[in-house]
Amino acid sequence: MNKAIFWDKDGTLIPDIPYNVNPERISLYADVQANLNRLQTAGFRQFIVSNQAGVAYGLFDEAALTPVWKRLSTLLASVGVHLDGVYYCPHHPGGKVDEYAKACACRKPEPGMLLKAAQDHAINLSESWMIGDILNDVEAGNRAGCRTVLVDRGNETEWLDGPNRTPTAVVNSIEEAADFILDYHD
Repeated sequence: MNKAIFWDKDGTLIPDIPYNVNPERISLYADVQANLNRLQTAGFRQFIVSNQAGVAYGLFDEAALTPVWKRLSTLLASVGVHLDGVYYCPHHPGGKVDEYAKACACRKPEPGMLLKAAQDHAINLSESWMIGDILNDVEAGNRAGCRTVLVDRGNETEWLDGPNRTPTAVVNSIEEAADFILDYHD
């Protein structure tokens, strides 16, 4: 079975521009490319797991996400990083588009996207990591059976305690996350 890194997108890999689907406005944080490459070299498969409530809110069609994933893949591929998959949740219980306005098992903090990726790609979740910038990311990873890293970029505003909301590590950058994970597996 494979080990993986599950990445939150907005606020973790890229600056969070709310509900952005314009590929030209997507850029990676400076330390993303080199450190994803380090993790890939260490044998971790790379996945994005992202809530995309803008679809449920009617701010953009689901098809508008395809150029976003393509842009991210292109940016990462330019330094040899291969994305093994992108999983996203278009749902939100407060949405305005009936088809997507619902509670689901995939919207983080639910673990559904990670579980689906693990099933699709033979991922050993106990050897894998979820990395995100808010505690809902941490909770999703912990509930899926992963270890977790919170990249504290100041995006978590609620800090609500609860089951499964304690990360394995708290760091300030993707470089620190990669260092922690690689040291952990030495």
